[in-house]
Amino acid sequence: MLVPHAARALGQVLGERLSRAKSDLEQHGRSESHFPTCPPEAVAYPETAEEVARIMQICADHRCPVIGWGAGTSLEGHGLAVSGGIVVDFSRMNKVLEIRPADMDVTVQPGVTRQALNEELRATGLFFPVDPGANASLGGMAMTRASGTTTVRYGSMRDNVLGMQVVLADGRTIRTGSRARKTAAGYDLTALMIGSEGTLGLVTELTLKLHGIPEATSAGICAFPRIEDAVNAVIDTIQMGLPMARIEFVDAATARAFNAYAGMDMAEAPHLLVEFHGSPDGVAQDAARFAEIVADHGGSAFEWSSRPEERNALWAMRHNAYYAVLALRPGARAVVTDICVPISRLATAVEETQADIAASPIPGPILGHVGDGNFHAILLIDPDQPAERDAALALSHRMAERALRLGGTCTGEHGVGIGKRRYMQAEHGHGWTIMGSLKQALDPMNLLNPGKLVPDA
Repeated sequence: MLVPHAARALGQVLGERLSRAKSDLEQHGRSESHFPTCPPEAVAYPETAEEVARIMQICADHRCPVIGWGAGTSLEGHGLAVSGGIVVDFSRMNKVLEIRPADMDVTVQPGVTRQALNEELRATGLFFPVDPGANASLGGMAMTRASGTTTVRYGSMRDNVLGMQVVLADGRTIRTGSRARKTAAGYDLTALMIGSEGTLGLVTELTLKLHGIPEATSAGICAFPRIEDAVNAVIDTIQMGLPMARIEFVDAATARAFNAYAGMDMAEAPHLLVEFHGSPDGVAQDAARFAEIVADHGGSAFEWSSRPEERNALWAMRHNAYYAVLALRPGARAVVTDICVPISRLATAVEETQADIAASPIPGPILGHVGDGNFHAILLIDPDQPAERDAALALSHRMAERALRLGGTCTGEHGVGIGKRRYMQAEHGHGWTIMGSLKQALDPMNLLNPGKLVPDA
């Protein structure tokens, strides 16, 4: 709870950058998904790491909960102030601090978005590859261990963060990792912080790996008569070692959403969207080999292009899939599922999920990053109909259990937040208790994002 003494002390540090305006509180109390609005008691807008440390010291003195906030695009209620307290909004800490082209790395503040970083990198011939679709902040992406469409080639945030500056629950500031590409020096505190969802510290600086912009890029799309044909084509492509930069799946319902939302003319059938990076000859050969795999599984002709405007239109459509699907049912909210299974079990997981949704009273288009074994069902509900929400949550529950039964995880990329805590014991066993012990060691008063990720203190 934000007591008056804490509010006064924070006001002395931040001035007008400590907001208690109703509009600010409501904005920071909403989720992209189905969770009810849960406003904080105040919103802080720091501009420096020193201010973040001072905020944390004041809140520790007064036992006030603190929740980090990036771009607000998370889907499991990560940023909701379920125990009251303040939200620390990092949008003003949005500077690219240093680009080092020779070392292929960059240091940024946490409020820099992935699109803004890549715009800053244009002249260097380098780019940052992790692409979750939303224009998320890099600090938020690190805290949720984000991934996305390019993970099949470039890895997730886990693979692309070299080090961080982090403010701990008592206001101490630490640096994790270094700019070296490998180390054997003690515990990997960078890996500990990545994916911690703001429960162990507030990240105030990140050093990230960069990659060379490929000489050539080609992208294309193809349709299949059945979901299992498309999924089996993905499995064959991966097992053959074809070097894809992206391989995305959408079902017939999602194709219909694209047609309505983006003016496309796609067959209402399952599709794969694929991209290759490399040399001009290499991407042409990769596309030809992929076309053969598609034909072997009964797919349509693989239509591909190396023209930037056509590739950009394809991926803009994919990145807007969430909003396209929402538009299928105006006024609907979404329960967005996020399971990931071993590639060999992908077809089983998708087929069982499709059958489960078909037997339910609500629509649920399926799409995802199938190159990683990760897919989503966007379950559309009328927010005024509790029975529909219950049906969606029951579907989501069965999907999570299905993933665990098949050797996978309840969340491939969206994180735990509020929505997935109920599965952590089943997925991790005693490991979840150890996560709680680490939280207790670093945050004994349970101030940082309480009620998320780990067991209750």
